[in-house]
Amino acid sequence: MPAFDYQLLLKHLLTQGVAWAPDQTIVYRDQVRYTYTAMYQRVLRLGGALQALGVKPGMRVGVIEWDSHRYLEMYFGIPGVGAVLHTINPRLAPEDLVYTVAHAEDDVLVFHEDFAPLVERIRARVPTIRKYILLTDKPDKPDIKWVDAEYEELLAGAQPLSELPDFDENTLATQSYTTGTTGQPKGVYFTQRQLVLHTLSGGVTLAGSGNSGGVDKHDVYMPLTPMFHVHAWGVPYLMTMMGVKQVYPGKYEPEMLVKLLMREQVTFSHCVPTILQMIVSAPVVQKLDLSKWKVVIGGARLPKGLALAATKLGITVWAGYGMSETCPILTLAHLKPYMEAWDAD
Repeated sequence: MPAFDYQLLLKHLLTQGVAWAPDQTIVYRDQVRYTYTAMYQRVLRLGGALQALGVKPGMRVGVIEWDSHRYLEMYFGIPGVGAVLHTINPRLAPEDLVYTVAHAEDDVLVFHEDFAPLVERIRARVPTIRKYILLTDKPDKPDIKWVDAEYEELLAGAQPLSELPDFDENTLATQSYTTGTTGQPKGVYFTQRQLVLHTLSGGVTLAGSGNSGGVDKHDVYMPLTPMFHVHAWGVPYLMTMMGVKQVYPGKYEPEMLVKLLMREQVTFSHCVPTILQMIVSAPVVQKLDLSKWKVVIGGARLPKGLALAATKLGITVWAGYGMSETCPILTLAHLKPYMEAWDAD
């Protein structure tokens, strides 16, 4: 008998996390708290809903959303039925935003109500979109005439899949665009296999972070890198596979970030220097114990002054490097043993 040709699919990362920690918690701001098991069931409903909308393998589903539990569901649910998750950067210039959505040929657009004015402005210029799905945090759905469905209602009325289907691991899973600093934004895409391999290699690297703290199943994770930016550096896939408690802050607001850090006892995050600067500069942090918080900095150089300010607050901070084209993690800085005795200043 030939060996089983095991396919590296994102759904296996999800089912591993659910099997390992079915009752583990996923939190969204101060609004939602549910288990991995409940999240998995919602992913299956999302898969059924997408198929009912006519989404077929290879079709693009664009998403404009803050960091949320819903985005995490879409990380798995959209590629899980063979479609392509297009993570859209709402900070792009309007012309670049139109270009990326049109170039990707998005078939469905899922967007948070905060971005409704933005979507309204570009709708006429992206004729490939045939369905608009609204995301809202409010109990009363906003009245937007051209919206075809609201996310929660869509899931509630969907027939859930019994499981996510199997297909070739080289199937395209995600697509995003660079920020266009050297001309028009450039498309970057990854297959299911590439994302799974990035997750596994990232796990080995983060688990072996040594004197930088390391990451394991006991950590509490809160991303501070937008989920539209190269899958939040791919870390939500890893945290889900490990069955780690996950906390999603939505729109980045200093008071909410600090509140979640302390209330949920967050121990691991990653962000660009400006986000860390925003937090360490908040007056309230001087009164808080941040000694268990580990932060990976990327996207720009970690200034020495910021590193020292974070260290004085008890934060363990270290730097990483990558590119959109590399999924993105390439390296994480580790002090060699002989460096540990160096003066921090």
